[in-house]
Amino acid sequence: MKSWYTQYHLLLLLPADGEGRLAKKTHTKLRFSDLQALLLQLVVKAGRLLRSRINAEHRIVFKSEIDIVTEMDHMVEDMFLRAIKKKYPDHQILSEEMITGAGRDCPRTCAPQGTVRWIIDPLDGTTNYAHGFPHFGVSAGVEYLGEIVLGAVFNPMLRELFFAQKGKGAWLNGKRIRVSGLKHFRQALLATGFPYDLKTSKINNFAEFKYISEHCQAVRRAGSASLDLCDVACGRFDGFWEYKLKPWDVAAASLIIVEAGGKITNFSGRALSIYNGSFVAGNRELHATLARAVRAGSKRK
Repeated sequence: MKSWYTQYHLLLLLPADGEGRLAKKTHTKLRFSDLQALLLQLVVKAGRLLRSRINAEHRIVFKSEIDIVTEMDHMVEDMFLRAIKKKYPDHQILSEEMITGAGRDCPRTCAPQGTVRWIIDPLDGTTNYAHGFPHFGVSAGVEYLGEIVLGAVFNPMLRELFFAQKGKGAWLNGKRIRVSGLKHFRQALLATGFPYDLKTSKINNFAEFKYISEHCQAVRRAGSASLDLCDVACGRFDGFWEYKLKPWDVAAASLIIVEAGGKITNFSGRALSIYNGSFVAGNRELHATLARAVRAGSKRK
């Protein structure tokens, strides 16, 4: 059995078709393989740093009543910014802690800008991390002319590196992954989350959670949307839904879902925009059923 590090280096050797393709509408030649290598190296480096300090005492700042940020969010974000700007000074970057007010103005302030943009969540699952709960991830996607073309999500505690390239499939530690083939909703294991304003907003997912829990096998709420979506991509979960997510929560994982044969849309089934805010994802057999269940649950408030 190959070690995790061997599997990681094999991922770096995956074919990155389209070298120079992004150069057609840019002023500088961009090697797709170089972009892929930097993406994977950064998410792994960030994850290893987070793992090494999970049991440390953290400086916690409250962005809202229950939404927090730690010094590690900023440290990892700074690491990404420095590395990207050094190699690609003309690339745009959208990262969670760069957005004033926790991104409350998305999608207006987060709309696609420039030709190539990195969309980063330096620590997805900050609340888990701050409490020493070992379930969190690092997520980074690369957007080209408004479309996600590369995505990577790293789970440091399990040493799981998810990666996808548009049109080339999805991978977990060097092995191709696929969504589950489950067809019966009552047998489905699903995942969800709750918005940070759940105490004050009527759009809080409580009614939907209750309704769907009564009609499927079980629902899990683990606290990291990017990892939940990757668990759908590799068949552990059969579906996922959540309100009020931000682009950095789903940019990388949405591509991983699609390249693993799954489907992700807004609640009404319209084509994916990572700036939409609310999403339903799953295998193609259950996606429509889950979307209908979300809408049915929302009517029971």
